[in-house]
Amino acid sequence: MDFEKTAKDIIKYVGGESNVISLVHCATRLRFNLKNNAKANKEKLEDVDGVITVQESGGQYQIVIGNNVPEVYRAIGEHSNILDDNKTSNQGNNENSGNIVSRIIDVISSIFAPFLGVFAGAGILKGLLMIADNLNWLTDEDGTYIILNAASDSLFYFLPILIAVTTARKFGGNIYTAIAIAGALVYPSIIDVAEQDMSITFLGIPVVMMTYTSTVIPIILSIILMSYLEKLCNRFIHQSVKNFLTPLILLIVMVPATLIIFGPIGITLGIKIADIVLAGFNFSPLLAGAILGGLYQILVIFGIHWGLSPVIINNISVYGGDGIKPATGASVFAQAGAAFAVFLKTKNKKFKALSGSATITALFGITEPAIYGVTLRLKKPFIAACIGGTVGGAIIGYGGTLAFSTGAPGILTLPIFYGPGGQGFLAMVIGIAVSFIISAVITYIIGFEDPVDDPAKGPDAGNENEAIETVDEQIMNPIEGTSKPLTEVADPTFSSEAMGQGIAIEPTAGRVVSPVDGTITVAFKTKHAIGIASDKGAEILIHVGMDTVQLDGKHFISHIKEGDKIKVGDVLVEFDMDKIKEAGYEITTPVIITNSNQYSVIEPTNRKNLKESDTLLTLVPKE
Repeated sequence: MDFEKTAKDIIKYVGGESNVISLVHCATRLRFNLKNNAKANKEKLEDVDGVITVQESGGQYQIVIGNNVPEVYRAIGEHSNILDDNKTSNQGNNENSGNIVSRIIDVISSIFAPFLGVFAGAGILKGLLMIADNLNWLTDEDGTYIILNAASDSLFYFLPILIAVTTARKFGGNIYTAIAIAGALVYPSIIDVAEQDMSITFLGIPVVMMTYTSTVIPIILSIILMSYLEKLCNRFIHQSVKNFLTPLILLIVMVPATLIIFGPIGITLGIKIADIVLAGFNFSPLLAGAILGGLYQILVIFGIHWGLSPVIINNISVYGGDGIKPATGASVFAQAGAAFAVFLKTKNKKFKALSGSATITALFGITEPAIYGVTLRLKKPFIAACIGGTVGGAIIGYGGTLAFSTGAPGILTLPIFYGPGGQGFLAMVIGIAVSFIISAVITYIIGFEDPVDDPAKGPDAGNENEAIETVDEQIMNPIEGTSKPLTEVADPTFSSEAMGQGIAIEPTAGRVVSPVDGTITVAFKTKHAIGIASDKGAEILIHVGMDTVQLDGKHFISHIKEGDKIKVGDVLVEFDMDKIKEAGYEITTPVIITNSNQYSVIEPTNRKNLKESDTLLTLVPKE
């Protein structure tokens, strides 16, 4: 992969640098927070070399890369200002922030994703030291053990500082002030007071001292408030003194406030969460494990799994171990097993290579290539993996396996499940093995619809839309109005023709009719845009107005859904032109051929005033 080219293409097709609020990455995905998701070109992004798939989930625009995601992320930083620390992630500017659940998931993933790689590395080292200690290869008095233990434990000890950095970046606060506040929580004298259970006061106010090393919730609450207080201070303090006066106020206010209010609240909340999780496993460890093992990858697809990350870390902090992480390992190895069965059974050479590499990647804890590239695409293998994960998760839960550190469950991270005396470790090994075997056997027996081995089309040759050959075609006018060149549209996403060539219409009537015989491929829930695949091969996007996605469907009436078969002249969408204009939006409507690269000629009409029955575009395919 040419990381530089991949990075530049991704920046271009997410709508440009100006459309990006923030970017983080996890083990396999670039997680963009965009100002307007409609400005991103999903089809173009999925065609970029190195991109596995693109999805919108948890309030984020996620681009699945695979194991090369750090290199692509780094290249994006080198060729843009997207990763600058002073580039804040103001949620108020995000037109796609979504519901409260999506916002919470977005916040959690943005806070924890940046350091999960080093988390996994430190966790593996911590697990290996546990094994060495249990087998008497090393003792805690050996110099080797002391040095390596410091290397493995420092991240967890100073966890509030790392979380302060990512939380400040997410909410637009000053990172260095956030570090200072977090550092105060783990300052030696503060720790000594807490460990000696001493009673102290601040300006006469009693302070309940607690130990904040390895904690999660207190510092998140503190830095969120700090970020808003910082903006308030900067609004009223003169710019000549705000660079030092604002941090001074924040330190004076936030450190005591955290120790007096947010710290006790956060730790108490963390203990309650840990108690609830423990109660679930105490009620039925077998059932809890089965549910997590069977459903975890479904949570991954929707991005909801991020909600478990702080719970897992909190459990390890409160009780020294966590039962959620081991059960999710069953689902990981189940996906590997299903992908392996596809590798054995498929006759498609390219799909065999894809499923083989996805199997190896999944065995090391990264399931996205297996899910999006293989099992979910074929459907039945994904169901088989859910079944295998359920059985394996039940075994792991019943065996009482705990994770003593965090990291993506895989072959290399098995040491994090090895606790004192090896309790539960055998159940973990048996559970993941059973998950792999059951998923593989079920997939192999029930089979799947094997993609046609067409060298020209590869693993997706079975896709009906991709199999259509483009021919000479006329695209009829979908909206009565006045034509204008696409290059004159105010929005550069369209005028640059990055999404494809076409034409724009200034509507004089508030309805959209079908310009071709074909199929609805995309029916946006906001009703402002429609994707159509014509029976002759053209792929068409009709986008009513500029930035009308922000109306969230208001003033639009849709008459279609995805998959509908349509004929020329069928009414697709109706819209109230006057109310859209009153709301402050342009109604200029681009009509774009999104697979323009398949045509040698895309000729717009030269007529100015257009009726619905007029020819709008003439297409001539490449030979």
